[in-house]
Amino acid sequence: MFQLLLAIIYLAFISLGLPDSLLGSAWPSMYPEFSVPVSYAGIVSMIIAAGTIVSSLQCDRLTRKMGTGKVTAFSVLLTAAALFGFSISHSFAELCLWAVPYGLGAGCVDASLNNYVALHYASRHMSWLHCMWGVGASVGPYIMGFALFHGQGWNMGYRYISFLQLILTAVLFFSLPLWPKSAAGGEDKAEERTVQGEVLTLPQIIRIPGAKEIMITFFCYCALEQTTGLWASSYLVLHKGLPSETAANFASLFFIGITVGRGLSGFLTLKLNDRQMIRLGQGIILFGIILLLLPFGNGSALLGLIFIGLGCAPIYPSIIHSTPGYFGADKSQAMIGVQMAFAYVGTCLMPPVFGLMANHISISLFPFYLLAILCIMLYMHERLQNVISVFRRNACSAGTYRL
Repeated sequence: MFQLLLAIIYLAFISLGLPDSLLGSAWPSMYPEFSVPVSYAGIVSMIIAAGTIVSSLQCDRLTRKMGTGKVTAFSVLLTAAALFGFSISHSFAELCLWAVPYGLGAGCVDASLNNYVALHYASRHMSWLHCMWGVGASVGPYIMGFALFHGQGWNMGYRYISFLQLILTAVLFFSLPLWPKSAAGGEDKAEERTVQGEVLTLPQIIRIPGAKEIMITFFCYCALEQTTGLWASSYLVLHKGLPSETAANFASLFFIGITVGRGLSGFLTLKLNDRQMIRLGQGIILFGIILLLLPFGNGSALLGLIFIGLGCAPIYPSIIHSTPGYFGADKSQAMIGVQMAFAYVGTCLMPPVFGLMANHISISLFPFYLLAILCIMLYMHERLQNVISVFRRNACSAGTYRL
């Protein structure tokens, strides 16, 4: 039964990725119909992100009341309804309205499901599950492209994904009896510990030793990943002088690097722990940024993007998987929820900041911007190790340390 639940979770991660890249692939066909500027995609994206931040912060409270299985099932149902709402929208205002439940559903299921996997499964599964998310994010645009190519319109592209989400919702509701069971077939002790004690407020979470450090580390990682994905193509066109078609193909290698890298990371976790995986990823990113900076032509830039993608691959899943080990199972859901909120803030805030720098100074600052974010991430991750070590040493001396 435990393996069956794992298969359902793998399916859930593929489904989670399906809608994430739809807006970008469909927007060129959508905005003329709504008679709005092309830049208005940012408004829809921001509304979705705001919803994910709100629901991530509330995820601990909801999971304690309902359990991970029900939270996941209802969140996917909410996302499916929102996607269907997108497909029947005839104005930009309607689109913005449906973006609210879209974000609320996506944020809670992300935080809740990641915490469940971190508590119950080995690190390799976390890497492979996020690889499956990349598969879903890659398949989504193909489904949209199929609808557009056959003259069905972007509406049907969203509707196809909503139907797939509804199928997953049915599977999740039928699988609810599987969720409370552990690998040994008995009652799930880790799950029980997540509901013990009071619900932590945001100030209480931030005061936990190491909380600020891991949140900033996660903020920086997501800022670096999103900035690279958004601006790599423009950097190659405007600074390296590549044709836009070639630059788009080069930039896609960054996402391919992440997906392939997460598949490989699952095998590396058999030898390396989460801390080592994060450090390995940071070192590979640094090497990739150096390749971007070297004046060796387009080949160097191509390899740089591939290595940055490969370096990004192990960091996100390893940070999530390490959270229960750092803070305990009873606090992990609250911590992961706030980490997710910080991640969404990073993805919303930092790419536009670089856009302003590129517009008012120069897009050639792209590698230096990534390097600055990476340096902060490196510093905060190493500081996290020191803070946790000191806390555990002091707690052991006082006889109060327990995971």
